Amino acid sequence: MPLAGSNLPPGYRLACHEESDSTNAEALRLAAQGETGGVWVWAKTQTSGRGREGRNWASQAGNLYATLLLRPRVPLATAPQLSLLAGIAAYDAVIALAAKSGARPPLQLKWPNDMLANGAKLGGILLESASHATDAIPAVIIGVGINLSHAPADLGRPVTCLAELGVPAAPAEAMTTLAWSMADWLRQWDGGRQFAQTRQAWLARAQPAGAALTVRQGATLIYGRFLGIDEAGALLLKTDTGQERRITAGDVLVGAEAQGA
Repeated sequence: MPLAGSNLPPGYRLACHEESDSTNAEALRLAAQGETGGVWVWAKTQTSGRGREGRNWASQAGNLYATLLLRPRVPLATAPQLSLLAGIAAYDAVIALAAKSGARPPLQLKWPNDMLANGAKLGGILLESASHATDAIPAVIIGVGINLSHAPADLGRPVTCLAELGVPAAPAEAMTTLAWSMADWLRQWDGGRQFAQTRQAWLARAQPAGAALTVRQGATLIYGRFLGIDEAGALLLKTDTGQERRITAGDVLVGAEAQGA
């Protein structure tokens, strides 16, 4: 396995692949082999890329497909915070890439793990965990996909890419920028001790309070307005019936996404 990554933050390594079935799957294999963490898995293309709930993630060359393998010394209940943190890191990486061309794409984070531009999906996060009998510390796998040059056409929802937003970005540049952004936010998060700061940063990058949302939980649709996220990172929703709901799982649909729900 080729290792590179001299431009990565100290303490991180890069495992680079021309092609992989899935960077998350590769990171999970590394975890099973006892990898201690701090490794970014990056592939130019994926043959079996996937999103939440096993959805296919189209993975042609030109976009970013990367996964960070960590072994954070945190309680299992704290690990899901990393999905929100990864969204912030991806958002900030895109803003940094756009700034080089003078662009300011209209980005928003959507709970729990999507990045939108003008209401269309620009990227997503897939958080997984792995624990083996010989592990002293369980592994956390943070997959990040960002559409740089291509917008997949088969997601059943509006999708965009940075090229369509007037932002040129090569995958190698995006990989390095994301790695530094993620390292910075992991440092600020401080193993969950500073999650209040992370939460505020996520809210500052999310849709405004009062925005209309639809939450899909299986065959059930819940309509309401966005109230924010609580101290544990769960979605807070005021339903159309006036009830306040705390949502810990489900697909959130906004704007044009919700029209076909």
